[in-house]
Amino acid sequence: MRRAAGRRAARGEDRSAPERLGGPRRAVRGVVFLIQVLHSYATSSEPDGRIKVACGNRRASRCPACSRTYAADTYHLIRAGLIGDESKGVPSTVRDHPRVFATLTAPSFGPVHNRPDSGACRCGTAHLTGDPILGTPLDPERYDYAHAVLWNNNAPALWKRFAIYLRRKLAKAAGLTRRDFESVARVSFGKVAEYQRRGAVHFHAVIRIDGPDGADSPPPAWATVALLDRAIHDAARDASVPLGPSGDQPGRVLRWGEQIDVRPIRAFGDDSEITEQAVASYVAKYATKAAESTESVDRRLIDRGELERYDVPAHTRRLIETCWDLDGAYPEMLLAHWSHMLGFRGHFSSKSPTYSTTLGTLRQARTDFRAAQAREELRERLLAGGLPDLDDLPDEETLVLAHWSFAGSGLTPGESLLAAGVAREIHENRITAREELATLRDREEDQAWTAC
Repeated sequence: MRRAAGRRAARGEDRSAPERLGGPRRAVRGVVFLIQVLHSYATSSEPDGRIKVACGNRRASRCPACSRTYAADTYHLIRAGLIGDESKGVPSTVRDHPRVFATLTAPSFGPVHNRPDSGACRCGTAHLTGDPILGTPLDPERYDYAHAVLWNNNAPALWKRFAIYLRRKLAKAAGLTRRDFESVARVSFGKVAEYQRRGAVHFHAVIRIDGPDGADSPPPAWATVALLDRAIHDAARDASVPLGPSGDQPGRVLRWGEQIDVRPIRAFGDDSEITEQAVASYVAKYATKAAESTESVDRRLIDRGELERYDVPAHTRRLIETCWDLDGAYPEMLLAHWSHMLGFRGHFSSKSPTYSTTLGTLRQARTDFRAAQAREELRERLLAGGLPDLDDLPDEETLVLAHWSFAGSGLTPGESLLAAGVAREIHENRITAREELATLRDREEDQAWTAC
């Protein structure tokens, strides 16, 4: 080491280092890299010195633009599980699996104003569509508001019980044990929650029977739509969530309502069947809704007194107040925390792991696409300036430095107006593109039939 130091000194290297450092006996040695800045960006170049990102809120009442993106992602997720999509990891053979569109509703908590198929409401009035009194109790004092909010709160748990019972019913119908059933078949689903006018949640679900490996494997021969239909009705009848007494509240057993609708899904349905397109569109529509149909508030209430700031219907107000009244009796349910949702605290849209792709995968694909566009634009600017191509630089020689800090949320009035115009234009362009695509497909089908 001394000889090496002597050679460096003889060549005139590092002579200034000991002098600069004051002749220490030990020194920390390092390596200096010369950094060439290929691209830089600062928000100071933006009109207001900040960069804006989408809020990502799924609720249409909070952000129409982001909710449309969420609805589009949900549509493609559900659609891929119905007809298959190789780009999303779902084979087209899934279209041949038994699948139905099921609706499970809440039980009655008391008679409400309605529009029956024949005759008038029990109040003696033939209500018109959109009448604000629809869904409200005939006698509010006799309506079981406590049961209603407790049912909403436990609806996700009741769905979980239903899914367990459904597998048991299918296994029993096939003459199999639960373990044997899982080795030959699997139940997959995608569901969405919707509020009825009376403020009770119900679920719409695409339910499918797959082989043991999910969508990639064919279902067993005994799996039919009729068998699935019967098993859904039996499972919904038997599933329950018991609640013990608490405070002044009696014990209850929460169950599904008597109205259970199961409809086969076909590519082109008749009056008794629903099409794949209609199912995907329906689920996507309600994936961006909350409790708007009940005119509830669309944000969390910090305290009970805050409700006075909002003009909500009497029935909805009573449901919200009941959540606060029961919060102390059922602290683990967080009823006050979810009072703006009338007690419901589950996911509005969810699926089983094997049903289809995921929302995260769809979002990542969109992010990667935008990143590739931005990278290509940067590459063109670098080449135009005589700088090296990013693709020619090894990863270990490319260093990315970034620092971001939160500056606030919301838009100015002018920015809000501009954003609304941009969002509306994008939405209209998408609708036009879909219509043109449908027309093009119809034209191609007509040409194919003509050629035959």
